[in-house]
Amino acid sequence: MNQLFMIDKTVNLYILCCIGFFCLSLSGCSKSPSQLEQILQREEVRFVTHDGPTTYFVDKDGETGLEFELARHFATELGVELSLVFASNSAEVRELIMNGQADIAAGDISRPYTPDSTMIFGTGYQWVTRQIVYRTSHWRPRSLDDIYPNQLHLADGTVPLSTLKTLKKQIPSLNWRIHKNKNNNDLLEMIENGEILYAVAYSNDVILARTLYPEIRPAFNLTGPAPLAWAIKNSDDHSLLYEIQKFHSKIAKQGKLADLIERFYGPSGFFDYVDSRKFVDKYRKTLPALRPYFERSGNNNEIDWRLLAALSYQESHWNKNARSHTGVRGLMMLTQPTAKQVGVKNRMDPEQSIEGGAKYLRSLRKRVPERITEPDRTWFALAAYNVGFGHLEDARILTQKDGGDPDVWEEVKRRLPLLSKKEWYKKTKHGYARGYEPVKFVRKINKYYNVLVQLTQENRASSPQFVEDAVTIDSPSL
Repeated sequence: MNQLFMIDKTVNLYILCCIGFFCLSLSGCSKSPSQLEQILQREEVRFVTHDGPTTYFVDKDGETGLEFELARHFATELGVELSLVFASNSAEVRELIMNGQADIAAGDISRPYTPDSTMIFGTGYQWVTRQIVYRTSHWRPRSLDDIYPNQLHLADGTVPLSTLKTLKKQIPSLNWRIHKNKNNNDLLEMIENGEILYAVAYSNDVILARTLYPEIRPAFNLTGPAPLAWAIKNSDDHSLLYEIQKFHSKIAKQGKLADLIERFYGPSGFFDYVDSRKFVDKYRKTLPALRPYFERSGNNNEIDWRLLAALSYQESHWNKNARSHTGVRGLMMLTQPTAKQVGVKNRMDPEQSIEGGAKYLRSLRKRVPERITEPDRTWFALAAYNVGFGHLEDARILTQKDGGDPDVWEEVKRRLPLLSKKEWYKKTKHGYARGYEPVKFVRKINKYYNVLVQLTQENRASSPQFVEDAVTIDSPSL
């Protein structure tokens, strides 16, 4: 009897052990997937951002913007689709991240120097300062004491409330207003229009906005440089954070980050007040009468009408009677042979000139090798519009011989100026050319085009570990 009891006890223990092992195995199998695993399983990464010049907008090639391009590259790196969620303020961004409706927050998000209990931040990829901005028609403040008795206006999330309270202790007269549903670009537009006197904005926003709003100026830096970074939900799971850090380190070392910064900020790097003021004024007064021609020719030739308008402004400043000492005339500054080639009988007629210029640009774009993709294809066509296709080909050959990629505009534009140096142009088929001119030509058209994109956006306002290669974007005070 005792022996039987011992056998039953042994069997029961064995059964209990098996059940326990099964439960442990089952528990292991039902373990929640990591943040990164969830993204890979659903084959989609969700970014929350807002639209604007520094983050996301739509141009001739579709969706673009620095943050969008970074997010797109990250999604490609993971092998998943990119999904965008738009937020109108920082509180909404935080809510979308915390409730799992978005994986990563991106766009004008400064990594705090003190730990955040709810969000954790990735690699700093762009350094900016918070600047006090004013309008040139008003007296320039030299310090926060000069703001009184006026308010300081801020977009939600631009400056931490704790920082504002600290400043209030130092300067009791300081008072501010936080705009919950506006971004930095909205406030800069309000300054341009005289609706408010002082605002705080990130320096990268100020740089891009000054071509849109030439009357705004940075007065002084409110804070020192701070890194912009992506943010995710703070937890013990760092799988997604590690992937973000690895991605940013990789594109910094490869030079892709610097190329993107140059692409979006390069055209605005040198601010010319007179040029920007004149452009905005002509946009309001002269362009409306010409816009139907640009739109019609753009549709006829599969070219964004704003690119045609930017090209025309660079050529003639939208002066239908423009002419040069070399004999080029009209809005698109066509030579007599080019006008004949594209069927223009009267170069001084705005409609004919614009249509002719569009046809000519289209023909140049067709001559660019098919393997070259946008936006390089367009930049090559524009360079050829200025310097001629033969000289462009000479520069591409020099680029290839010099070890560069002849199919990338950033590479070719470095060699185009060599066409003005005898030791180089004597080796080319078409000889001497002022190779620095097409580089400047394309840069200015890119600048005017970007301004037009922002001015004509239908929905401009949204209703939505540090590496050495991170780029500092600062708009110097004047």
